[in-house]
Amino acid sequence: MTTTTRLGARRLGRTGPLVSSPGLGCMGLSGAYGRSDDDEGVRVLHAYLDTGGTLLDTGDHYGSGHNESLIRRALETRNRDEVVLSVKFGAMRGPDGRFGGVDARPAAVRNFLTYSLQRLGTDHVDIYRPARLDPAVPIEDTVGAIAELVEQGHVRHIGLSEVGAETIRRAASIAPICDVQLEYSLFSRDIEDEILPVCRELGIGVTAYGVLSRGLIGGSGTTEGVRAMSPRFQGANREHNDALAARLTELAAAKDASVAQLAIAWVAARGEDIVPVVGSRRPGQVATLAGSVHVSFSAAELAHIEQLIPRGSAQGDRYPSHLMADLDSERGRR
Repeated sequence: MTTTTRLGARRLGRTGPLVSSPGLGCMGLSGAYGRSDDDEGVRVLHAYLDTGGTLLDTGDHYGSGHNESLIRRALETRNRDEVVLSVKFGAMRGPDGRFGGVDARPAAVRNFLTYSLQRLGTDHVDIYRPARLDPAVPIEDTVGAIAELVEQGHVRHIGLSEVGAETIRRAASIAPICDVQLEYSLFSRDIEDEILPVCRELGIGVTAYGVLSRGLIGGSGTTEGVRAMSPRFQGANREHNDALAARLTELAAAKDASVAQLAIAWVAARGEDIVPVVGSRRPGQVATLAGSVHVSFSAAELAHIEQLIPRGSAQGDRYPSHLMADLDSERGRR
């Protein structure tokens, strides 16, 4: 499916900004899924913005700062006020690229933001969120530090990432939270039990990443970069999951859409408070992302998708066991 139609818009929670849907996940532009090219990355960013896209999701640890610098380059010829920059912070990395925990102390929050503002070439970020919960720091302290940055004008809104229902409640008691970033797809639906209901109760939006399960659904699915350590891409798990995704082929063809567009549209159809965030590494993938806005479902079609890919039918965790153990959003389910 090809389209020149511009993206739609959704508001992130009761207090958050109006953003384009789907949003653009920028991690893959900095080598997360294999070799990347900066010039191509800039073309991807411009292609997304040209569709009317506004939401750029990044993290200061993507490429150890590279991703933010790449976004700055792309935005040099753009109106900064027409872009919503969502930035994750706190993930610690060594010179070898390995991750080494999370630092979300108030002093670290201010430090991380200072460097992000410099790399992005801006005086504020629109949404600022800890990449993960720091087990050594109460979420109230972290959110309180971001709230001070909001008061000072350096941050517009506060977000969270991969946290559980209790943590969301505690954070929201300190300051307004516009959205929680969570993995959500046909292959990952655990947030439906507790986390999504709490977000809806509190008027907090969800920015859903991993909607294509890192390429297992409708993508190339090559085992490079972070995919190499994902259990879902290994051995019999991979064979099983590929077969699951293939079940969508006939329905996608009937709707004149790709499997990827079907999967993106399914996430968007779960509620107006959910904004899919989709990674793209080539301008052609941006066209696929944009085309998903034309895909809609009848109640019968949604029920059919549930039959094709029942909840919990994917095999393998979304992260290796040591990383799953660090996710606050997974506590109580392991």
